[in-house]
Amino acid sequence: MLENGLDKFCLSLRFLLGFLMAALAIPVGMQVIARYTGIIPVYLWTEELSTFIFVWIVMIGSVIAVWDGTHFDVQITPDSSNPLIVLLQNVVVLALIAVFGTLFAFYGIEYAKFGYIQNSVMMRANLLVTYISVPISGALWAIFACFRIYQAILEYQTPDEASA
Repeated sequence: MLENGLDKFCLSLRFLLGFLMAALAIPVGMQVIARYTGIIPVYLWTEELSTFIFVWIVMIGSVIAVWDGTHFDVQITPDSSNPLIVLLQNVVVLALIAVFGTLFAFYGIEYAKFGYIQNSVMMRANLLVTYISVPISGALWAIFACFRIYQAILEYQTPDEASA
């Protein structure tokens, strides 16, 4: 039940990520056309807008990577055939992601408050728009990592039928 809901949420994040990628093409395309053809004037707000969109793309992409288990981790121990060792390796990595996600969420709130009192130079947009991505992403990293720990423990407790 919970996994199904989180899967649907992650699917909506994927659609949002696709929309943001398409939206990023507009200001970047305008920058390229303006700089290399002279057909349109150089609009400085396009650089700010593309930066704002890019920040959100990176943060949402990292959340999806944590959910999919494709966020990179460095393996410092060899692969083991012992299921308990494999569980411990996975739990350590996921626990570290959860800890750092919690730190990003907690300290990101102050970071977002700092963004709230600032405006961008060209668009005059409140910088909370981008700064809030840090605590939101951190909270989602922590939630997804904790759920993956729960799944790993359940998988360990329920032996595969193929190996039985």
